[in-house]
Amino acid sequence: GSQLQLEDTAPRIVEHPTDLLVSKGEPATLSCKAEGRPPPAVEWYKDGERVETDREDPRSHRTLLPGGSLFFLRILHGRRGKPDEGVYVCVARNYLGEATSRNASLEVAGE
Repeated sequence: GSQLQLEDTAPRIVEHPTDLLVSKGEPATLSCKAEGRPPPAVEWYKDGERVETDREDPRSHRTLLPGGSLFFLRILHGRRGKPDEGVYVCVARNYLGEATSRNASLEVAGE
């Protein structure tokens, strides 16, 4: 039979992250889902800097989930630093282009 040719398409974000208020030490998930052909690679940026996940650093407390969401095993927050607090965006890329999600702010409660 004739093969249906699917056109390659540039990424688009179909689920955007939303602002989170999380207690220190609790898990959290910033949602992001992107579509495209070929399936886009998702990266996260916090305050403009790329977020490292356990793909780069096996000891990281941040995991990139298969769908593209960013999962925090526990929100790190101490007197000396607030490594997880900030403004996040997710960026999906394939060879046809890239799509950037809305900004989502992550705040730590009770400090």
